[in-house]
Amino acid sequence: MKKRTGLALLIGSFIVLGATLPPADPINQPTLKEAYKSYFPIGVAVNPRMIQPGPDAELIKVQFNSITPENAMKMGPIHPEENRYNWKDADAIADFAQQNNIKLRGHTLCWHNQTPRWFFTDSTGKTVSRDVLLTRLKRHITDVMGRYKGKIYAWDVVNEAVPDTGKSIYRQSKFYEIIGEDYIEKAFQYAHEADPSAQLFYNDYNTEDASKRNRIYQLLKKLKDKMVPIDGVGLQAHWSIYEPTRHELEESINKFASLGLKVQFTEVDVSVYPKEHERRERRDSDKSEFTPEIADKQAAHYKMLFEVFRKHRDKITGVTFWNLSDRYSWLDNFPVAGRKDYPLLFDQSGQPKKAFEGVVNF
Repeated sequence: MKKRTGLALLIGSFIVLGATLPPADPINQPTLKEAYKSYFPIGVAVNPRMIQPGPDAELIKVQFNSITPENAMKMGPIHPEENRYNWKDADAIADFAQQNNIKLRGHTLCWHNQTPRWFFTDSTGKTVSRDVLLTRLKRHITDVMGRYKGKIYAWDVVNEAVPDTGKSIYRQSKFYEIIGEDYIEKAFQYAHEADPSAQLFYNDYNTEDASKRNRIYQLLKKLKDKMVPIDGVGLQAHWSIYEPTRHELEESINKFASLGLKVQFTEVDVSVYPKEHERRERRDSDKSEFTPEIADKQAAHYKMLFEVFRKHRDKITGVTFWNLSDRYSWLDNFPVAGRKDYPLLFDQSGQPKKAFEGVVNF
């Protein structure tokens, strides 16, 4: 077991939240960033509340060496009107990262969701032309990346451009309908021009599903064949205690790495519920409490995932959890039949769960 030095008091300070420490003694456990310092950065998605002085900020500083803004840099929040940017929250997160020597990932420059309506329409409400939309996209990317140039080491440039089903490799988004399939390569070109030193990623989910994985691969291969400036692929990793299998995970890592792309797991969480289409077949999905049995299943699954990550350290350049603790999980905004989820390594009081032990002790 790896030993931790110098940080036990910081972990212990979270008792002020009224939580009871888990059975394992955190003094004898390394932090996430210590455990993986010779492997890859360990990141976490944050919102502006978390970085205010207090237990959340301390937990971030102790455990993680990379952060990603959960929403603050998406198109809608940061660019709500054509001639107005909202820099406040994004600036605060960037400042926190710099002040604490934490790496910063940008998320996300082009996405069909959380894009303000004005982006696609003119003053009369009519759909804009291809040229107008390209001009707006270039300006947005140039302005946002320009503001954080030198502060953000990697960007999710295009997010979720591949549909979940069907044969097409292109989601029928407004960007695709107005510009055409080359909106993706244009976005990467604009991003490279705005900050040539930034690492540029394509980011998507369900990358362990064979059909979608193959279509994402086709998209990325086309970009590589056209010499588009893309450095890596972000595999979101919104999983559950029932999936993916070790084989499915390794298939994804190896397939995308074969293109010469860096692989990052950008939005990791492990839900205690199966996917909707599997719920009817899994009776234990009806349990809303975080039982010892579910805790064991989650711990075993997290342990397997990180065994695979460590095995492929030559291909993986970052792993980011999609939020700090069960208190903040985005999954509670999309609950399964109204049930609370428990998908992360820290509980609602910021205390390490059993899953944490298996990830850091190896």
